[in-house]
Amino acid sequence: MGCIVAKFGGTSVADIERIERAADKIAAEVALGNKVAVVVSAMSGVTNQLVGYCSDITKVYDNREYDAVVSSGEQVTAGLMAIALQKRGVDARSWMGWQVPIKCSEVHGKARIEDIDARAMIERFDEREVAVLAGFQGVTERNRIATLGRGGSDTTAVALAAALNADRCDIYTDVDGVYTTDPRICKAAKKIDKISYEEMLELASLGAKVLQVRSVEMAYKRDIPVQVLSSFDEAIGSELPGTLVTREEDIMEQEIVNGVAFTKDEAKVTLFNVPDIPGIAAKVFDALAEENINVDMIVQNISEDGKVTDITFTVPESELEKTLASLKAEGDLSNISIKTDADITKISVVGIGMRSHAGVAQTMFRTLADKGINIQVISTSEIKISVIVAKEYLELAVRSLHSAYGLDAAV
Repeated sequence: MGCIVAKFGGTSVADIERIERAADKIAAEVALGNKVAVVVSAMSGVTNQLVGYCSDITKVYDNREYDAVVSSGEQVTAGLMAIALQKRGVDARSWMGWQVPIKCSEVHGKARIEDIDARAMIERFDEREVAVLAGFQGVTERNRIATLGRGGSDTTAVALAAALNADRCDIYTDVDGVYTTDPRICKAAKKIDKISYEEMLELASLGAKVLQVRSVEMAYKRDIPVQVLSSFDEAIGSELPGTLVTREEDIMEQEIVNGVAFTKDEAKVTLFNVPDIPGIAAKVFDALAEENINVDMIVQNISEDGKVTDITFTVPESELEKTLASLKAEGDLSNISIKTDADITKISVVGIGMRSHAGVAQTMFRTLADKGINIQVISTSEIKISVIVAKEYLELAVRSLHSAYGLDAAV
């Protein structure tokens, strides 16, 4: 017997038939004697529809009211899931974020969970009642509903697992685990049985969309094993059919490179003739931070005379216009010139084995050079190497690197 939190994404609860299928899995876990809490997303497509309703009225809306609208999708699913479980003789009750309560920050649309006061839920949970929680939402100090951003139900699930001191958090989705790269790009991709928190955190932040980055951060911090598995397979979570995200020391064989990730929706921004004086970089990135613009790769080059510098960085393509507006509004940056390029992709190789093996970077650079792919920007960390290349080379680069690091599935 154990304590499990199971989260079902939008495709896993897309209609009544799939909600019933998910309820079967939860009932099977309960039959094994497990205590189970469930976190649900909105039914597939519903959130986009709700966002569309807001945009149809006005393109500039109050984010507090936006949250009130879009959070309703998860509330519907939670109630339906509780009804489906009750139909199977399972004692179940739905909970909204404000009922728990899940306390979060005031940044509507991108709120962060600050605390979960789960005492009322735990009391019922200890009586073997299945708690079905609406994901993606919480409540602010001002008693307003706030949402956690796209993929926020993953974070809800891990946070609830921490609050309940759960043994495992199962993330049911439309794929059967984490793969070495996107199988739609590279047919030779293979499923990973176990992956470390650090590797998963890098892959999630670099474009692997299986788990939200913040959910992996929380799992890592609270040491909550997370399993990614398919809601469409017959197996239930306790049979461990998916990919387990866990501590590095729990993995027997550590690959040098465990995955190739990529993002297609980034833009490169280069600032030319920036005065090379103390504090100028702070002014650049202060302006972007004030607008909550997430900056990724940053490279600075110094001119021969040492008087000016060039700064290159990447931002989400969707925030490129806001980035330019923020920079132009900063008075001390009025004389610099700016060049942008949205026709790029970031490709990264990730693996904890990089710490103890030389030549990983050389393999990447040589592989891309042999394919005639020019590298525009390079960034590294202890277990990651990322490069920016032209978007037209995305598929060729991913497949070539996947093969070069021996990740192709056996034929």
